[in-house]
Parts: sequence; C-alpha cells; structure tokens
Amino acid sequence: MSRQPRVAVVGAGLAGLSAGLALAKRGWRVDLYERSRLLGGKATSFEVEGYEVDCGQHVVLACCTATLDLIDELGLRDSLYIQPRFEATVLSRKRPPAHLRASSLPAPLHLMAGFARYPHLSTLDRIQVARALVAARSDRSPKGDMGSWLRRHHQSPRALRAFWDPFLVPALNAPLDRVSAEMGLFVIRTAFLGDRDAARIAYLRVPLARLAEAAAARLDGVHMRQAVVGVHREGDRITGVKLSGGTGAACDACVLAVPPRRLNSILEDAPAVGIEGLEAFEPMPIVDVHLWYDRPVLGCDFAALLDSPVQWVFEKSPGYVCCSMSAADDLVQRPERELVELGRKELAAVLPEAARARLLRGAATRDPDATFIPAPGVRRPGPATALSNLVIAGAWTDTGWPATIESAVRSGRTAALTLFSNAAGWQSTRSGGGAGALMEVAHAV
Repeated sequence: MSRQPRVAVVGAGLAGLSAGLALAKRGWRVDLYERSRLLGGKATSFEVEGYEVDCGQHVVLACCTATLDLIDELGLRDSLYIQPRFEATVLSRKRPPAHLRASSLPAPLHLMAGFARYPHLSTLDRIQVARALVAARSDRSPKGDMGSWLRRHHQSPRALRAFWDPFLVPALNAPLDRVSAEMGLFVIRTAFLGDRDAARIAYLRVPLARLAEAAAARLDGVHMRQAVVGVHREGDRITGVKLSGGTGAACDACVLAVPPRRLNSILEDAPAVGIEGLEAFEPMPIVDVHLWYDRPVLGCDFAALLDSPVQWVFEKSPGYVCCSMSAADDLVQRPERELVELGRKELAAVLPEAARARLLRGAATRDPDATFIPAPGVRRPGPATALSNLVIAGAWTDTGWPATIESAVRSGRTAALTLFSNAAGWQSTRSGGGAGALMEVAHAV
C-alpha cells in the first residue's frame, strides 16, 4: 500500500488540533506547526508566579456537543464539571445574591419558575422577557443588530442589564448593539429554547493545556516555535509550507488554522485562492484578572456580577478566583496593577468575604484579539478554498456558532472532512483509501 498523505496543520489551537486528530485517526501523517511555545492557542495555560493558570476562563454549555465529544475522546471526561441542571448565582451591590434555576419542565417553560423569583426583574420585565424568548424561537430571519432587536421587543434597560447582557455579552464577546441579531438569536435558541439541559454550564477542572497536550500527543510531529510564513504552490496545489528562517517543509495537503490577519499574511493574496473579506473581521479583547486570597471568598463555583466590568467570577480553587471581563476594549491596555485593583474592588463590593479577605497576589491575562465581532453583514468563509488540498479552520470561520471553543472544534473537524473529500481521488491512487475510507472519516467527523 502506498503511503498515506502528509498534511501540514498550521496553528495549535483547538481548530488545528481538531483537524489534525480527525485526519490522524484515518492514518494521515500530521505535522503540526505552532509559532509560540504553547499548545492550545486561545485556550491554553501558563505559569504565573509558580501557579499554572488558564489564559482566561473558558466555559462551554451542554449544547456544545463537539467540544464535549473531544473531551471524551481525549480521556478527560473525569476532569469535566458539568451542572446537573442550569443554575446561575447573580451578585449585585444592592441586593443579596439571587439565583436563576431551571426547573424540570420542558423548554422554554423550564425558565419560567426561575424568572418568577428573580428579584432583578419586575413583573412587567418578566412578561416582556418571556415574550422575547417566544419571538426568538420563531424569528428565523432577523435583521440588524441584537440590541435593536431586543428594544423592538420591548426589553427595558433593567431587563438588558439583569438578564440579556450577563448571558449574551460573554457568549458573543461584544456589545449587543454591535452583534448581528441572527447570531444573538442563535445563542438564545440553542442554549435556552431548544432543550431543557442545553444551557448547563461546563468547564475543565484541570488546566486547559491538558486538553491541547492530549490532542497533540496523537499527531506524528509537533513543531513548536516554528512559524509558517508562507506556502509553496505549484499550479493549483500546495506542495509545502515556508518556515521562518528560510527553511521549508513538504506536504501533500495543508490546513491553515489561524486568525484572519495571519491567514492573509501567509497566503499573501487570499482572494487569489477564493478567500474574500478577511479585512471585515474586527477583533474584540477579553481580559481576565486572577486573584489569590487568604481564604475562599465566593461561596459557589461561579457567579455573574451586575453593573460591573467583571461579568463573571469563578472560584478555581479555595481562595483563587478568576474574574472574566468580555468585550474589554476599554480595559485591555490598562496596566496589570490597575486591572488587579479593579477586580479586587468589584468583588469586595458584592462579596462580604472578599472585602474581609487579604489579597495575597494578583495577575491579569489579556487577549487583544480574543474573538471577532459577529457584526451584521460580516460573511464568514467556509473551509474550502480554490485549491483542493488547502483548507482553512478557526473559530471565526463559518460554523454557524459564535467564535467559541465549540466553533473552533467544529471548524477543525469540518476542515478535515472537506480536505479528505477533496483528496479522495488522489488518495485512492496513493493509499487505496477511496470511497470507503471517505465514508469512514465522514462518520468519524
């Protein structure tokens, strides 16, 4: 039997790792190239003063089936926390902690009991929120931005600050006036209206790097601190990748799992290979503040904060909390000491125990290009290009999901399937794979 194709996967984020895994499972030889020293891309971990911390608090929901499948595949299910039922604690300066809990009723009725007791909404607000949820279920062709859609459906400023903003802004990482209504309604339908258990919050209890390391261990070659700066092309095929320092590596196919700007740089002329509109992708930062206290301060696993730049806080271990700030374009340039103090003050204002506790140390992590803004009119490319042996992947590509971990995993798997499908003809002559192998990889992906 002839050799299996060798594929170069550029980018060691979850999109590249997922693509590499899907191809490696069918015998393709996968070389992974990553320009940094860390695996995982935007979902990675590193040391801060002797503590291994995630670059930010990444959570998924029970509806993120591709991510949960990946966690299972890599043997990390025992390290996954997932709620038995959706529940969120909500903290504010003016009231005791409130709780939103799903009931055992089918969706969307499972949310109604929680709303009935939620003190941050008036009776009229609850009615209007319920009506908006019903409208979200039926409106399949929304126009404009999500903020305008909510106002058209009579959502009060109180409903925006106490319900829609805490859940939608972190999910989309952008102010709702800058997000397409189509994407906002997708989140609502998928998380809250499709299935009673879909909104259950889940996250890994081990550093995120363990997920990336487990995936990379299944690939043939992992080349860290090895930047791909271009591709070699002969006619309508990619024949290799150009590496920094003037070297190169041959390949039979290539997956470019990198952000839009870097993709444009590697290809030099993206429209020439059928990829248009990369300049339309506007990044949005995320800032996370890590605080270590001399005692536990939160009293629960995680909570939302109202009227605060800190949208969510997570107790990672006793005394160690992570404050997550999405859509943080006005914070990302602040000095670390200011961000740490901001996080400390925000927690002290809503958590009596945090006000009494002694802060032992603090750190801030920033990702200036964490996600892109899913603005109205932005067209996201799919995995295929004009070259049959070149595909692209990334959370920002057209998966139908916001630019989340779930989108990254789905994009990598779809890119692998597309590449395998395109290569079926020449693979059959090289390895005897043919249509049968194509059906196998389609089932796996």
